[in-house]
Amino acid sequence: MNILVCISQVPDTATKIAVGADGKSINPAGVKYILNPYDEFAIEEGLRLKEKHGGTVTTLTVGGESAKEVLRTALAMGSETAVLVKDDSRADSFVVASAIADAARELSPDVIIFGRQSIDFDSFQIPPMVAEILEWPSVTMVSALSIDGSTVTAERDIEGGKQTVGTSLPCVISAQKGLNDPRYPKLPDIMKAKSKPITERPASSATPRVETVSMAIPEQKRLGKVLGDSPADLDEFVRLLHEEAKMI
Repeated sequence: MNILVCISQVPDTATKIAVGADGKSINPAGVKYILNPYDEFAIEEGLRLKEKHGGTVTTLTVGGESAKEVLRTALAMGSETAVLVKDDSRADSFVVASAIADAARELSPDVIIFGRQSIDFDSFQIPPMVAEILEWPSVTMVSALSIDGSTVTAERDIEGGKQTVGTSLPCVISAQKGLNDPRYPKLPDIMKAKSKPITERPASSATPRVETVSMAIPEQKRLGKVLGDSPADLDEFVRLLHEEAKMI
């Protein structure tokens, strides 16, 4: 089985983000980047499919030179090959999806696996967009996966419950937390991954369809106030709604 796992590099959730001088991007100074947490489930699922069915796992990301670090993490976990689609621009989701789809046409995978979303933009757009470009079926938010021959059975999380769906290969899957328990790479594998080759390919020539007009840090929320149920508290509640919240 030819398995393609697509991953992304994102700012660490503990990093303090500041808006850049252009007002349209983050200031990279002091920002620590990591492998997108949901992509760990995608990598692990790709490795488990290879161990069960045989084949190869290729890991791909779209980004600049620094994105090679997340590819080396995937190599340390067990991926055989890594591909960097070199793109230093702040591409929109369509450009990224087009780049992945172009690479997939050359790599001819049986299945493409993503994390359910990246934790930076939280758009949930890339997996179904890649599937649409390739004209493949797509199953998102997958929390259980079984592949028998070309038949795919997946359990996916939906509002208030689970849904079981079936499709066939080739297809696009996005991995939800709970699909598996990602393995931790061992030190020898981490050291070996540092010297493994990473294939580079140019980015897609697709035209962006979304433009970032501005970016701003959310305003700090006002402190909440706790009131009781006495007549005086109720009077104060009404006053706050009228004078501060301007709701009445």
